Amino acid sequence: MDVDCDELLSKDSVDSAELEVLLKAREAGECDFLLVDVREPFEYEAGHIPGVDLLRPTSTFQHWARELAEGMKDRTLVITCRTANRSYQVQQILRRMGHPRVIDHAGGIVSWRGPIEKGRYGGD
Repeated sequence: MDVDCDELLSKDSVDSAELEVLLKAREAGECDFLLVDVREPFEYEAGHIPGVDLLRPTSTFQHWARELAEGMKDRTLVITCRTANRSYQVQQILRRMGHPRVIDHAGGIVSWRGPIEKGRYGGD
């Protein structure tokens, strides 16, 4: 796979096609980032992008914001939601809190044309 991960991961936002490329490259060991879904659990269970690393609902933002902003500064974060409204807002706040690499998934899951998984969040 000939993907310039550094170029894509240096952008402010990636569209769904670029996110799909990044996820495939990450699976092949060519990229490193965390995909964070900021929708609510019922939205996630109804359908989510395969490869989500963290489910962090915006309704509980005050409980996890510092964890991502300060505790994960060494990781590039790609934030996704339904339409990119919440992910963009989370991106802006995390940046103001000092996280150096937060990327918005422009268009959100409604623009996603890749596979969709259903079911409960199995992460932390």
